[in-house]
Amino acid sequence: MKLPWLPRSGRVAVVCCLLALLPPHGGADAQDRPAVSAARVEAAFLRNFARYVGWPARAFASERSAWSVCIVGNGHFDDTLEATFQNRTEQGRAFEVVRGARLEQLPACQIVFVDVAQAAERRAVLARLNRQPVLTVGIAPEFLDEGGIVRLLAGERVEMSINLDQARASSLTIPSTMLEVSRSVVENGTLRRWR
Repeated sequence: MKLPWLPRSGRVAVVCCLLALLPPHGGADAQDRPAVSAARVEAAFLRNFARYVGWPARAFASERSAWSVCIVGNGHFDDTLEATFQNRTEQGRAFEVVRGARLEQLPACQIVFVDVAQAAERRAVLARLNRQPVLTVGIAPEFLDEGGIVRLLAGERVEMSINLDQARASSLTIPSTMLEVSRSVVENGTLRRWR
């Protein structure tokens, strides 16, 4: 994983944190490894979001409610996502992964990965989640402009961009550590590029 935009100490910390969270890999074919690696990295980031992002208490049904990590759409993650969250806890809460072709099929979620190719459909999902304490994550180039909070891409390099305005409107707290490793941040209606 190349993170040339971070100082060396930051790159080491990010990579070590991610590697610690990744499930062990099996004997995948060589040609499957890039896709599997990207899915593993993205799944690890989703898990890390539960650690670093702040949610209001009202985002959970009770003090013991599990984290609901939801996928709207299909095809982006295989069982890598479930493997990443299996038997894990964060802040005393277990994780559950829920998938649905449409938002209406999902329970209340704290993290929603929007895996919808059609822009109009994606915007409709984001509009329904607007101002709710839900961290929306997606890969579409227009994701932040459409009202998403985190755009995440894992390939040869990991790229994360954050719509801080949308996070604040959703009562979520994004720590400076996440902003510092982001490619760009939308704040007060202005896009700032870090690299």
